[in-house]
Amino acid sequence: MAAKGSSEVISFLSTLAILFAVTGFTLGLRHLAFRTLHRWAVHSNSILDTIIMRSLRIPSIAWCFLIGMYIAVDQAHLPPKPAALALNVIYGLLVLSVTAAVANLSGAALEHTMKAHHLPMPATGLSLTIFKVAIWTLGGLVLLSSLGVSIAPLLTALGVGGLAVALALQETLSNFFAGIHLLLSRPIRVGDFVKLETGQEGYVVDIGWRATKLRMLSNNIVVVPNGKMAQSILVNYFMPDPRIAVSMQIRVGYGTDPNHVERVLLEEVRKATGHVPGLLAEPTPTVRFIPGFGESSLDFTLTCHVREFEDQYVAQHELRKRIVTRFRDEGIEMPFPQRTVHLKTGATPLP
Repeated sequence: MAAKGSSEVISFLSTLAILFAVTGFTLGLRHLAFRTLHRWAVHSNSILDTIIMRSLRIPSIAWCFLIGMYIAVDQAHLPPKPAALALNVIYGLLVLSVTAAVANLSGAALEHTMKAHHLPMPATGLSLTIFKVAIWTLGGLVLLSSLGVSIAPLLTALGVGGLAVALALQETLSNFFAGIHLLLSRPIRVGDFVKLETGQEGYVVDIGWRATKLRMLSNNIVVVPNGKMAQSILVNYFMPDPRIAVSMQIRVGYGTDPNHVERVLLEEVRKATGHVPGLLAEPTPTVRFIPGFGESSLDFTLTCHVREFEDQYVAQHELRKRIVTRFRDEGIEMPFPQRTVHLKTGATPLP
């Protein structure tokens, strides 16, 4: 009895020794492989090597332990049922870790490819979530199939249950499919500056599975459900390109020469080009005698172009300062609204 107990202890200790030895050896190989990959990434300056290391760092540790567990169980000479159960658990953990690694690696690679090559579907939270959910679903089906679980009845049950869930989550699913519509039809893209009919405006930060996030100019986030975003009338200031025209009304006195005003305004805009952030030299700035004759002034419209929506505020600020200074130097009057009152003397007062 004592001999049997001592042999079981020796067998257990030998199994632990095999487990730690194999695990330590595989961890050493993992460290060497990641060190070599890191040196390669530094020399090649490739983002893909960084993506691989970041995606496989945690799953590779699990693989080292699973390899050690598999060899230890195989060498432990366990009874058939416990051995089969242990191997099934190891296999299940291996499938889950491989699925996690593939989902992380392919998701990061897909995001990099979409941003680098400007593919039709942008890299958003919704598109990456759909891709990862598809990979996890495939991994789950492989795991169930390998464990001997019949998939057909499960799919039937999921179909019936999915119908009930769809009825209960109509609004959530509506936002989800509206998000897919936004990704495919592309009325907005991540990075675009948009303004909704309800007044909210900002840069599109992300199109998620439920809502779209807009970053306002005040650096606050507006969360708009995808359903309302898809139905809203909006202005996209980045389509067909981010460049926009900025119009400024300039008023001068009636005694001013219009040709002189036009020449001065165009000179100031050309001087400001290259010094004012976002102000563009092309298309060429224009000055038009529109709206024309005001109540107490000659009204001109100065039109120039800026790089994108946010640049118009700095451009108008700097141009107005330059125009005021130049008008003062040129002696050009900038009038303000006036009323002339004529007093008639000697009239008979009303009773």
